[in-house]
Amino acid sequence: MPTKTERNWAMYIHFAQLLNMFIPFLGLIAVIIIWQIKKEDSSYIDTHGKIVLNWMLSYFIYGMIAFLLIYAGIGIVLLWLLKIAIFLLAIIAGLKANNGEIWIYPLSIRFLK
Repeated sequence: MPTKTERNWAMYIHFAQLLNMFIPFLGLIAVIIIWQIKKEDSSYIDTHGKIVLNWMLSYFIYGMIAFLLIYAGIGIVLLWLLKIAIFLLAIIAGLKANNGEIWIYPLSIRFLK
């Protein structure tokens, strides 16, 4: 079982991606900085950093596809659904990380292992 400090840092990594909603790419930068600083301290934090980066890369790809589908008439709806999913899934994953669980985002493509 990871320590309370490890669980908190893993939670912060998940919650940091929400900064993208205020300033573009700030969440990505925050996730990378936290992960790079803390990954040597704990394999638990390292695992969560990889999970979040995989999810962020995946939703970037999904966002680009939804953007292209704007011309087909469904892209706007898909972008809104993706935005809601990003928000909700980050909160769920952060809470699970704080409980000591490793949870992989649904539809996340595994780029980093």
